[in-house]
Amino acid sequence: MLITPDEVIAYSVFDTVKARPDDLLQHDILEAETEIQNIAGHDFSGEKYQPLPEKVKLALLKLAQYFALINSDESIVKGYKSEKIGDYSYTLGDGQTIQKPDVANLLKDFVEDPNVPPDGKESVFLRVRAL
Repeated sequence: MLITPDEVIAYSVFDTVKARPDDLLQHDILEAETEIQNIAGHDFSGEKYQPLPEKVKLALLKLAQYFALINSDESIVKGYKSEKIGDYSYTLGDGQTIQKPDVANLLKDFVEDPNVPPDGKESVFLRVRAL
């Protein structure tokens, strides 16, 4: 893993995330890493990214916190506006669900195009069909 549950707990201001067990936070981190890999087009495990760039780490922390919040509260996932359980009730501010953080700007310098070979020389592919 590129970040640890302790780093997510230290980053977050949400009590729900801070109280989440480490094994569940590891799953949240895995979801965040998968999302980052999808955006960047590669994983950050190579020597080129050691130590992990701060922008990538911040993107991972933001997404891991997001997944921890979403995975810990069923009502957020379903987008309930209010819920009542016995004497306890609460209402989400405007009935909206939590928005996934946009980390594209943090990762834009690390995106690798899979169509560009490692030597950096771009090539053109033509597909021709007979008429």
